[in-house]
Amino acid sequence: MTITNEVLPVTHDLGGFQVRRAVPSKQCRMVGPFVFVDQFGPARLESGDGMDVRPHPHINLATVTWLFEGAIDHRDSLGTFSTIHPGTVNLMTAGTGIVHSERSPQSERDNGPAMYGMQTWLALPDGKEEIDPAFEAVSDLPIIEDAGASAQVIMGELWGASAPTTTYAHTIYAEINLAPGGMIPVDISADERAVMLVGGEATLDGDALQLYTLYVLAPGAKMVLASEKGGKAMLLGGEAFSTRRHVWWNFVSSDRERINQAKEDWREGRFPKVPGDEEEFIPLPDIPKTIA
Repeated sequence: MTITNEVLPVTHDLGGFQVRRAVPSKQCRMVGPFVFVDQFGPARLESGDGMDVRPHPHINLATVTWLFEGAIDHRDSLGTFSTIHPGTVNLMTAGTGIVHSERSPQSERDNGPAMYGMQTWLALPDGKEEIDPAFEAVSDLPIIEDAGASAQVIMGELWGASAPTTTYAHTIYAEINLAPGGMIPVDISADERAVMLVGGEATLDGDALQLYTLYVLAPGAKMVLASEKGGKAMLLGGEAFSTRRHVWWNFVSSDRERINQAKEDWREGRFPKVPGDEEEFIPLPDIPKTIA
């Protein structure tokens, strides 16, 4: 069997664009180190509108932001300011704790921001959960082209090419674009792998994929991703974690008590501020949308 699980994401309407959450869910807690998988858009907001994710905290994880269209201003408590554009991966390592905000740049607001991309979280492996916070934006990413397919390697090593993006556990992550009639083999060695079609149409070993459904692939299975009319897909995964990760709101940890401490720290204002975005913040929710 090529596909072992099909995960239909939960869709949240944010009043101008939709966010689809596939992981964590009852059907799938993790795929390799990926403990959170959101897909958003495609959409274009009204002129003057924009995305405004106020400062909020993370621990024991790394966030990975990848855009197909649009731009996002990232600020964090390390003093980082980075404008995310398509083709550049933003990797923010929370470790012991970090706070960040994500907002549409003014230039995007003036014309009506495009919203189309992926937001994923990587659980940090045992022994590395409490590393120092860090940030990197990586643009020098390899692109593999063959048989009407183009694959950009975002993290890890795929099809013989290696991305310079930092990884803390074995991780694979790539954007695959298929021209009409294009195809690409998906025979990458990893404990866990999944594919999500995020645009157009495609098949996996001849079986049609549904938009935004996360397809968890059988370990070691060789297969071919193809498209008659053209499509865009994400491939993600990596090493399986032997220790369970708990998720509560924006906090991920192998230790529930560590999450409880983070809740208290945020409630009491012990996390650092975000330079340039100190006035607003997201309060600790009573019942968050993400619990696993």
